Amino acid sequence: MKRGRVNITSKCQGFSSTEGRIKRQKPGPLGSSLAQRPAEDWGSLPHHVVLHIFQYLSLVDRARASSVCRRWNEVFHIPDLWRRFEFELNQPATSYLKSTHPDLIQQIIKRHAQHLQYVSFKVDSCTESAEAACNILSQLVNCTIKTLGLISTARPSFMDVSQSHFVSALTVVFVNSKSLSSIKIDDTPVDDPSLKVLVANNSDTLKLLKMSSCPHVSPAGILCVADQCHGLRELALNYHLLSDELLLALSSEKHVHLEHLRIDVVSETPGQTHFHTIKRSSWEALIRHSPKVNIVMYFFLEEEEFEPFFREETPVTHLYFGRAVSKEMLGRIGLNCPRLVELVVCANGLEPLDEELIRIAERCKNLTAIGLGECEVTCSGFVEFVKMCGGRLTQLSIMEEVLIPDNSYNMEQIHSEVSKHLGRMWFPDMMPTW
Repeated sequence: MKRGRVNITSKCQGFSSTEGRIKRQKPGPLGSSLAQRPAEDWGSLPHHVVLHIFQYLSLVDRARASSVCRRWNEVFHIPDLWRRFEFELNQPATSYLKSTHPDLIQQIIKRHAQHLQYVSFKVDSCTESAEAACNILSQLVNCTIKTLGLISTARPSFMDVSQSHFVSALTVVFVNSKSLSSIKIDDTPVDDPSLKVLVANNSDTLKLLKMSSCPHVSPAGILCVADQCHGLRELALNYHLLSDELLLALSSEKHVHLEHLRIDVVSETPGQTHFHTIKRSSWEALIRHSPKVNIVMYFFLEEEEFEPFFREETPVTHLYFGRAVSKEMLGRIGLNCPRLVELVVCANGLEPLDEELIRIAERCKNLTAIGLGECEVTCSGFVEFVKMCGGRLTQLSIMEEVLIPDNSYNMEQIHSEVSKHLGRMWFPDMMPTW
């Protein structure tokens, strides 16, 4: 009995001591647990970490975050955060898009204008928004802007601004920056004198100039840019500014190799616009000087206005037809565009394009992408075209309505036959993808 009592007592003592250890190890209330942990101080994050986070925030969210603590406010004013900025200018009555707050704009101009390097303006269709953009440009006196973009999200509202107001504002940037490398000023009232100011102050740095649909610029104005800006690598303009003299200037020994030339061929007065012809020798001079240049042409013409184009060999690489184009025109492309890489035809007629496509496949050995909208091609002709092009067709976008079943293939068979020649699965598109 004594031995048993001793054993029971020892067991109870052991249990009690174990229970005590468990009780001592049991965590306390939540508050006391957090109090024992080191404080998580967001304000002590390194500047470079906060800066990286701020770069993903909108301007409004940045401004709100800057009021959290002194350290975050310091990051808010670091010059690196203000090198790239997009001004969004929209009128509440006509646009659902947010607009940069006027108070923030003034703060940017006052404290960060000298830091801005990559600047763009997005404006809606209201003239007031375009005028506001001009007012901001006029205040960027102490700036070193490298890229400038003026973007109209709807109709070209900059064209409604007084030309003198627009040119004056743009000249401020042209004169003060002296290091502009990229300018996108499509659909604006820029003119020849302002281009001369641009050249006088930025000829050594300008590499990209996009100025399609700028009616106040003459061929002489764009020629001045090509003559002086020998580092120009990308140029976008309307066809009426293209000339033999311009192509020869871009082909001079002093000029770097042009990489991208975009030409918009647009009829302002359908049926009444006369289009000049560029000499084959001028195109050849450009290709000799810049053999890898991409020449992109966008056509928005009536069928009868295509007469001057592609009568001779033309080194175009990308062709986009936004309106109906005739079989004859597509036949000329097959004969005279051996450098063609991409072709998009939004509409044709009711005659199958079998012969034209096969000729393009034969002659255009670099063709890798094609898109057909409201056209007609027999299934047999389409299969033959794909067979000739083979796996080099990386993009084949054909509306299902384009294909006409014939004795050789129906719609159920054609996808497998085309897929076999492409080396990958292919189906016709249900809607345009270009």
